[in-house]
Amino acid sequence: MGQNKSPHDQTVPSKKAHLGLTSFGRRSEETGETTDQVTMGASNHQQGDFYHFVAELRLDSQRRHQYFRMSAEQMDHLLSYIGPEIYRQSTNYRAAIDPNQRLAVALRFLASGDSLLSLSFAYRLGLATVQNSVHMVFAAIAKIMLPEFLPKPTEDTWREISLDFWERWNFPNCLGAIDGKHVTIHATPRSGSLFFNYKKTFSVILMALVDAQYRFRVIQVGDYGRTSDGGIYARSALGRGMEQQTLQVPSDAPLPGAARLGNVPFVIVGDAAFPLKTYLMRPYAQQNLTKEKRIFNYRLSRARMVVESAFGILASRWRIFYRRINLHPDKVDNVVVAAAFSTIISSLHVTIREQPRRMQGVRNMAGNRASQDALDLRDVFCQYFNSPEGSVAWQERMY
Repeated sequence: MGQNKSPHDQTVPSKKAHLGLTSFGRRSEETGETTDQVTMGASNHQQGDFYHFVAELRLDSQRRHQYFRMSAEQMDHLLSYIGPEIYRQSTNYRAAIDPNQRLAVALRFLASGDSLLSLSFAYRLGLATVQNSVHMVFAAIAKIMLPEFLPKPTEDTWREISLDFWERWNFPNCLGAIDGKHVTIHATPRSGSLFFNYKKTFSVILMALVDAQYRFRVIQVGDYGRTSDGGIYARSALGRGMEQQTLQVPSDAPLPGAARLGNVPFVIVGDAAFPLKTYLMRPYAQQNLTKEKRIFNYRLSRARMVVESAFGILASRWRIFYRRINLHPDKVDNVVVAAAFSTIISSLHVTIREQPRRMQGVRNMAGNRASQDALDLRDVFCQYFNSPEGSVAWQERMY
């Protein structure tokens, strides 16, 4: 963005590698694999939590769910996908760690936010073994489960999401709610200010498109924490796909009961940090708002809050997001992707049972200069929400 780079900045590789519509913001560095060894001895790890405390939890499904944030059935379902990927052959010199134990360690890392060192003591495993297990499980989830649980949306998928938004949140022709959040990490050596954000913490950014039922449909992980205007959304697979019309978005359609307004494009809803486009609606500026514009802002905000709730559910379920993650940023990417997939697996229909903790928001996602077509389209939605066909009784009580 026109800023001078320090010598430290130049040592960090630039972005970007994509995988479907789940993408990683930085190019991964080539790193060696940690040797998988049980440094505490083969007998010691059998005295750890997995063979005692976790075994006891099999008799108490409620406490087991609190401990792993997943039921035994959900863990078995997850293991059926990634088990072969994380299995290792035993040798004459050491017994390989059971895939069930690897999964237990990785899920406990997500659920508790405990350090890898603490987990190595609790499970009586060597630190290198715990590190290897955690990275193996998360990498396997990102590699194997992506095609089934986060496929590239089709035209039928977009239509289903749009219908769901209209029925649940009274916003028609809506493809999803989008937002970006900071995932806090420890300062990375020789990264300069790349990960340093406006909250004065170090972070990578998770950007997500969420459907009407709080489910992640498109995610991008790994952009540098300092990235702001003109950056994340415009360079994302979603942003480019919407701009180039390559994502099988349905053709323009009339708003429910208002054919007189003509055919209207399908749109994504976002907050004021996003640009106004013919496919992306943002609220009116807060200055000199009329009653009609206030109602539009309220209806858009009501639909957009599903993405805020999804981030809250993610953080409430996986307590690792309450802490600064002490891993290399390339490893953090897999942690976030695995947490998102595990949330999808553990609850397809989410009920919020606790007040979700807010993750740090991201400021300007792209330039805010809008075209006249985008401004006119927003006025069409505003007119619809204030018409007999599109209004709802309770919107008048917002004042």
